[in-house]
Amino acid sequence: MDAILLARLQFAFTIGFHFLFPAMTLGTALVILISESMHLIKKDPLYAKITDFFARLLGLIFVVGTATGIVMEFSFGTNWSEYSRTVGDIFGPILAAEGVIAFFLEAVFIGVLIFGRKRVSPKVYWLSALLVFIGGHLSAFWIIVANSWMQTPAGYEIDAAGRIVLLSFYEAVFNPSTMVRLIHTVLASWVTCAIMVSGIAGYYVRKGLHGEVAKTMLKIGIILFAVTPLLQLGAAHAHAIQVIDTQPVKAAAMEGHFETGRGAPLYIIGYVDEAAEKTVGIYIPKFLSFLYNFDFNSEIRGLKDYPKEEWPPVNLVFQSYHIMVGLGMLFIALGLVGAWLLWTGKLYTARRYLFVLPFLIPLPHIAHESGWITAEVGRQPWIIYGLMKTADAASVVVSAGQILFSLIMFGLIYTLLFVMFVMLFVKIVKQGPAA
Repeated sequence: MDAILLARLQFAFTIGFHFLFPAMTLGTALVILISESMHLIKKDPLYAKITDFFARLLGLIFVVGTATGIVMEFSFGTNWSEYSRTVGDIFGPILAAEGVIAFFLEAVFIGVLIFGRKRVSPKVYWLSALLVFIGGHLSAFWIIVANSWMQTPAGYEIDAAGRIVLLSFYEAVFNPSTMVRLIHTVLASWVTCAIMVSGIAGYYVRKGLHGEVAKTMLKIGIILFAVTPLLQLGAAHAHAIQVIDTQPVKAAAMEGHFETGRGAPLYIIGYVDEAAEKTVGIYIPKFLSFLYNFDFNSEIRGLKDYPKEEWPPVNLVFQSYHIMVGLGMLFIALGLVGAWLLWTGKLYTARRYLFVLPFLIPLPHIAHESGWITAEVGRQPWIIYGLMKTADAASVVVSAGQILFSLIMFGLIYTLLFVMFVMLFVKIVKQGPAA
């Protein structure tokens, strides 16, 4: 097999697996901060039990996420050494900032959350919850900065040796896609945890477990479940506009749009025939143009405006994007149903709704992975959009056999990690907030 293809598969597998855990970390830290703030204000031990329960889950999530995240940074030097040589001046400061400013802050105070309830004052414990929340989100910020720079590079110059050199740290950090992608990613993590909290608490309430603690936990989860997908709708819309403006080839692939023109349709579901250069499916006429700038006749650029060798795998990007959007709309609907049940006082007795909630827990992760595929595959053939192609970034001395061997080993190790994670996660959930 081709070494570059194997390197792509290995990185896709390792980052796809790793992304499961940061997607839970940020939202879990938010729930801990909410519950501990309520405990500090009301002095009600009920909220302390909720905090301690999710602190145990966060510890598990953080450990596995850290272990799997280290692999990716090493792979830049092994499988993607040409990329590292070219952009080391850009990536070095960004990844260093993530480690020094964010990661260690989060790591230290997670320890306080797990072991320090009876060892520090209530105010210091609350401060620890706040710092874990800040540290996790700062870490996400720097990782998003690095990835966003690859999507929309800025603040650089190319020297005589062909290396990309940092010219403006501010412009590199706050490149055209950083903030909109950060908000989109953080809200996606909050949605993930809102559904996780609702699913766990819904199971407890339906089974009559943990009394008022479970009901309070469910109330927190449902409020977040109702609010965060709606916020995500706005953030996702802003992100889509940014992609249309700065990465038009990716945007055209996401929508299966080949011909530049006015009044572009919005496909709800469909299939892209790349050979025939057409998309078939169910669509709303002119609605893509309307969503772009609220003008049904605005012009949207199509794939045919660009060389075919610069197209990504169009149908894959189209399908992954529509899976993400479809799940997002499902979350909005179910979150609003939960909010209505809470408002009317029927939530704790709505057995069918409570039964469904635990089965929703994996769905945000599918949306996450689909969104990641859309962003990264949609950028191809570029590893740095418009500057460096993925084929030019791979290591020239690592053979296909070596990559295949490491890919198999990662598959076995990550399978074991995943099984252990699920077993420990379920164990903590079965112990419940009273443990």
